[in-house]
Amino acid sequence: MLFQNDFLNRKTMMPRAEDALPGRGQPIPTAQKHFVNGNPLKGPYPDGLQKAVFGLGCFWGAERLFWQTPGVWVTAVGYAGGLTPNPTYKETCTGLTGHAEVVLVVYDPKVVSYGDLLKLFWESHDPTQGMRQGNDVGTTYRSAIFTFDEGQREQALASRDAYEALLLAAGRGKVTTEIAPAPEFYFAEPEHQQYLAKNPNGYCGLQGTGVSCPIPAGVSA
Repeated sequence: MLFQNDFLNRKTMMPRAEDALPGRGQPIPTAQKHFVNGNPLKGPYPDGLQKAVFGLGCFWGAERLFWQTPGVWVTAVGYAGGLTPNPTYKETCTGLTGHAEVVLVVYDPKVVSYGDLLKLFWESHDPTQGMRQGNDVGTTYRSAIFTFDEGQREQALASRDAYEALLLAAGRGKVTTEIAPAPEFYFAEPEHQQYLAKNPNGYCGLQGTGVSCPIPAGVSA
């Protein structure tokens, strides 16, 4: 039991640079096209589209939420926010890469706003749990928003503050979501891309808090 507790503690702590796995210099193989809509995962993306990156626990179910959203052109799952270059799924599961499982969302802002995506993000998981999401434990499953510009950052922070106030009023804890500039996004292996479309009865541990997220004035602009 002591060994098990030590292992879980290690998985819920970000690794030090000297402890992180070395990774590799080249990207690992991934799928070329989206399994559901056929659009290229790595682009080129049409002019006028924008990117967002969200982590809300296991990326299988999280990705499905976004590819089913009107205005989203393509999605992909991957790893971000850690230390190990070009990690594999097995490596991230050790807790020794520091990466979160995340979803890259490429969307048309004329159809769906960044505020709309933030509302979906907040309401679809529990952002108060720290380094876990339900029974999925570890830094891999932390809640995160990685932003591409100052506008996204401001909207993410404003929506966090508004949602946290309601969560606290409902008896929940403070929001632990990491909000940071978008780091390198590493595409996950092909079998993980659009996993729940390929495996309709596959695991999805997403569970929201039941608290509705009001997007503050200006966030949806």
